[in-house]
Amino acid sequence: MKLAARISQVTPSMTLAIAAKAKALKAEGVDVCSFSAGEPDFETPAHIKAAAKQALDEGKTRYGPAAGEPELREAIAHKLQTENLLCYSAENVLVTNGGKQSIYNLMQVLLDPGDEVIIPAPYWLSYPEMVRLAGGTPIIVETTLESGYKITPEQLRQAITPKTRLFVLNSPSNPTGMVYTPEEIRAIAQVIVEADLLVVSDEIYEKICYDGAEHLSIGAVGPEIYERTITSSGFAKAYSMTGWRIGYLAGPPEIIRATTTLQSHSTSNVCTFAQYGAIAALKGPQDCVEEMRQAFAQRRQVMLAGLNALEGVSCPEPKGAFYLFPDISKLGMGSLEFCNRLLEEQQVAAIPGMAFGTDANIRLSYATDLPTIEKGLERFERFVRSHL
Repeated sequence: MKLAARISQVTPSMTLAIAAKAKALKAEGVDVCSFSAGEPDFETPAHIKAAAKQALDEGKTRYGPAAGEPELREAIAHKLQTENLLCYSAENVLVTNGGKQSIYNLMQVLLDPGDEVIIPAPYWLSYPEMVRLAGGTPIIVETTLESGYKITPEQLRQAITPKTRLFVLNSPSNPTGMVYTPEEIRAIAQVIVEADLLVVSDEIYEKICYDGAEHLSIGAVGPEIYERTITSSGFAKAYSMTGWRIGYLAGPPEIIRATTTLQSHSTSNVCTFAQYGAIAALKGPQDCVEEMRQAFAQRRQVMLAGLNALEGVSCPEPKGAFYLFPDISKLGMGSLEFCNRLLEEQQVAAIPGMAFGTDANIRLSYATDLPTIEKGLERFERFVRSHL
């Protein structure tokens, strides 16, 4: 059967594939330590679930506005004003089916065939695919451990061509956990303004930072970069609401109107009663967010110490998100072979770095409980020692 040419350019999600393989083994009764999925193991906080239940009981089960419930759009705008210093109102906000759809919608309305999008590597694996699906060309810029896996202003400047339309910024980062400092954000903003580009800032992990790392939204740097910034975020990571599928896009009104039009012909509105849970997440107590962040911080230290104690493995200390990105190149295997053998021989699930643009690393998620982390580290150590 003939399929559209565009889908042949897209690689299936390797993170979902590895996670599915691990789940299949678990279903067969195999004891798997899974560090593959970027999904907090915590329950969604009770007050958020209660708000969604109340919305159901009140009959909020009908179609809603394609751009999102007005109260949620207002709450998101208020959050962005007060926490991120971004001067947005409800008209600047589109509620989407997860943060992923917000970026997908953006690529569809911004890019024409041949438009270039600069993406630093390592990158979240869906960015290049979204660009290709929109007819654009992803321009991958390799970063290094020495630079903290962050693109430098000079690298960005050199990658810009007359075809460049957009720069993708992700801080805190998936997969590396790195966080750009405010000074680094300002320097990048200057290059973007000078080149008259747009930037999409993926801030889904903004509330998960460690050791005093400070998150600065690039759109807050000044009025010129504000006009060129589109902010993407959501509720999945900070509030443990991955299955709720609620994200948002915030930016210039003309972009929000265009992405709303697109969404009206694809998914229509986001699940109505779930949006009331999101309202409660923003307006309710925030201690749940801090409790989860502190748990992640403890897990990070345990896993980081365990990995860096191993010969042949080196891992930088992440300042945000809930991932480690160790270098396994000294073990003589590519990342895909490494992860397949790790799962088969020691029943530990990890994601190959090649999914994120580098074959020298693997991604490990510590969004799981400490007993699983400790047991998984023991198995990981056995695997590494057997292959030195």
